Amino acid sequence: MKYLFSLLVIFLLTGCVSTKSTLKNVDPKAIRPAIKDKAYVITEYATDSKYAYDQDYPINIGNIRENQENINIEYFFNGLEGPNGEKIYYRKVDTCCPFPTENSLMGAGTLSIYEVTFEGSNKKITLYFNIYEKGKILCPKGFSIKQFPAREK
Repeated sequence: MKYLFSLLVIFLLTGCVSTKSTLKNVDPKAIRPAIKDKAYVITEYATDSKYAYDQDYPINIGNIRENQENINIEYFFNGLEGPNGEKIYYRKVDTCCPFPTENSLMGAGTLSIYEVTFEGSNKKITLYFNIYEKGKILCPKGFSIKQFPAREK
């Protein structure tokens, strides 16, 4: 009976993953930004308003291990500010949207959903992240790139 139950669970889990990925902005040749002062040095703004806000256009910070997600998310947000230089607050609220990937031992990945607010505002923004695939890391619309002061020599 245990064996039959295990087979049923495996069947249901694999049946929930589409055999074709819906992700539109994967780029296996993308290079992760440099890191300075524990932040990604993001140099470009997204031109597509779906970037980061739509599950088919997540921020692709992969291919990294799951235990590296928190530090890479921190680097990403440390490289950004609100539209007027506000401090950013963020927290992971959920995962969703299973998709097939060769970069996971199980053959499937999920997106991480983060809730973001800016200092002085209660407005909550939802951003999607993918740790399994690579893509160009950009500044999403509604955010600004943090400027780091030049170091004295």
